[in-house]
Amino acid sequence: MRDKRLDFLRRGRGERFKPLPDQELEKLPDDVWHKCLGCRELLYDKDLEANVWVCPRCGYHHRITVHERIAMLSDEGSFVETNHALRSLDPLEFTIRDRSYKDRLLQAEKDAGVSEAVVTGVATLDGVPISLAVMVMEYLGGAVGSVAGEKITRAVERAHQDGRGLVIVSQSGGMRMHEGLFSLMQMAKTSGALARLQQAKLPFISIIADQTYGGATASWVALGDVIIAEPGARVGFSGPRVLQAIKVRLADDVQKAEFMLQHGMIDLIVPRPQLRGTVIQFLHHFKGHMRCAAQVVPSQANGSAGNQRRKDEK
Repeated sequence: MRDKRLDFLRRGRGERFKPLPDQELEKLPDDVWHKCLGCRELLYDKDLEANVWVCPRCGYHHRITVHERIAMLSDEGSFVETNHALRSLDPLEFTIRDRSYKDRLLQAEKDAGVSEAVVTGVATLDGVPISLAVMVMEYLGGAVGSVAGEKITRAVERAHQDGRGLVIVSQSGGMRMHEGLFSLMQMAKTSGALARLQQAKLPFISIIADQTYGGATASWVALGDVIIAEPGARVGFSGPRVLQAIKVRLADDVQKAEFMLQHGMIDLIVPRPQLRGTVIQFLHHFKGHMRCAAQVVPSQANGSAGNQRRKDEK
């Protein structure tokens, strides 16, 4: 017979709050509960959203949308998108598994809800003018092609031209194989633009989100004046599939942000709820070097981030 006097011990061990099995979770509405990918606890969506999609129990950082990133790193209504009209072409007429690159681009745009693997624009953050670029993992895994590289380069050049700070949130599987050498050239192009920004003594804050691999890591990601990563973010030059293909086995934590911090590749690991405040602190520190000649025009609310596209896209 069960001894009820031991109930308080079971409550202390959490036995009365066990995670639901997967078959039970499938019956729940999609917009109410969320299963944490770290601890597998069942969490209330509104609680997760209030904590910027970080599990309050284990600290696991769930993936967030590009619109949520932009809202987090810009003042309300200040973000104005640039270069939205740029679209990728198919210079190599690339086909894989009987499906053309053009078809994959159309499907990627439909799935991600954006026209490229990066969204760029100008905004203010705590009143400080910035040029902002946020990568989109849902668009072909954040792979960088000629247009994504061009948009990042233009974001850097806009910061240089206006005297703004530059903030790039990176989340990429590497360079886009569908464009071959055209994608690899983006590493040199973005690095050259950042060299000119550095000569102008304008700040570049590089933010690493999970996952960031390949040519992105080998170019602009590692060139920030301050390099910040989210906890547990996976970052490296070769992704897991490449390592598996060439039969190289690494320790599980080698490509984690914590390992990179210990070995000097990144400067800080900042939990997402504190990320906005940390970026603001650095921008104010560098503010004396900025000279913004262009006035940031407030925008009408549009979408989850409350932004609008520039009519005079460049």
